[in-house]
Amino acid sequence: MLRVGLTGGLASGKSFVGHALADLGCHFIEADELGHQVLLPDGEAYDAVVREFGTGILTPEQCIDRRKLGALVFDQPALLEKLNKLVHPPVGTRQARMIAEIEARDPHAIVVVAAAILVETGSYKRFDRLIVVTCTMEQQIERAVKRGPYTREEVLARLSRQLPLAEKVRVADYVIDTSGDKENTLEQVRAVYQSLRSVSL
Repeated sequence: MLRVGLTGGLASGKSFVGHALADLGCHFIEADELGHQVLLPDGEAYDAVVREFGTGILTPEQCIDRRKLGALVFDQPALLEKLNKLVHPPVGTRQARMIAEIEARDPHAIVVVAAAILVETGSYKRFDRLIVVTCTMEQQIERAVKRGPYTREEVLARLSRQLPLAEKVRVADYVIDTSGDKENTLEQVRAVYQSLRSVSL
């Protein structure tokens, strides 16, 4: 089985590329989606996060408001580290379980795991190949604002705290540039898929 990391900056097109690879036959796992799941009321991290950050982060329905939680930790590195220590382990456990199940069913599978901070944490080294998705910063800003719920200023603040895409590209096996139209991006995805398939056989 081939394990492939997929990363990039905020709103650079990771999900689009990941779903395109899934359409071609890869198994696609989004770490962000697993992060949402472990913060649900029945999720593994819910109780610990509410204990740590208080009931002020809850909606009237007793769900964690991820925007409120994000605002609490955004400018507080120590709090962000606490949050990561509560969320990342159960996400990693879910991810490992999913990969093991896929491998058991299909030993020749290509598993693509999308995560924002693979390079920053060094966890990209656990993968056989790394894809980095890029576009211009202005496109990142436009896409993130359009997607919501953040303002342009909030997006800029988040981008200022992310590792520049150029740094991520340095360790990439493949780079997919999403700054053109969708068909151009899909052409690049197909080329990467063919290369991955040749490696995995």
